Amino acid sequence: MSDVAYFNALYEEEDPFQYRTRWYEQRKRALTLASLPRERFARGWELGCSNGVLTAALAGRCDHLLATDLSEGAVAAARAITGRHAHVSIEQARHPQDWPAGVFDLIVLGEMGYYLSQDDMRQLAAQVVQSLTPQGVVIACHWRVPFEQARCSAAFVHAQFDDSLPRLFSYRDEDMLLEGWSAETTSVAEREGLR
Repeated sequence: MSDVAYFNALYEEEDPFQYRTRWYEQRKRALTLASLPRERFARGWELGCSNGVLTAALAGRCDHLLATDLSEGAVAAARAITGRHAHVSIEQARHPQDWPAGVFDLIVLGEMGYYLSQDDMRQLAAQVVQSLTPQGVVIACHWRVPFEQARCSAAFVHAQFDDSLPRLFSYRDEDMLLEGWSAETTSVAEREGLR
């Protein structure tokens, strides 16, 4: 089964990963939003937006937000949940082959990197870094437990960014790995004059 067919089959169900109902997903979303080192971003991009639950939350933190997903069903669901946000665009895309124009000051990879081959993941990471503004931030969150469809591990996905950018933060537990990177390493407290 191709990647597109696999994800389209999943999204025949409205919420296949139970983003709206599982505490694990609600907690992960809250941790992701809390980890953002700035209150607002001018231009954000979420890769692997799924049904748009995190996208809707990121919409309140970005002046403009692009969200992409491989699945037609996921894109339709994300458009439905974010329809009231005129500054949000949802597009169907395969990464790293399809790539948006311009640069972003926030790029979020939500549990999509390990579906790529190692070569595609390396290429995606390099392209993400090239698509960042000088103060741009990359956030990645991935499930740490091996599963059949994963072509590489969460650790491998995140290591591709460690090779290119300083790490801002790292949170890990038995289930997930949430990390961020940026060339701009001034801490939140330092930026707000607390130290």
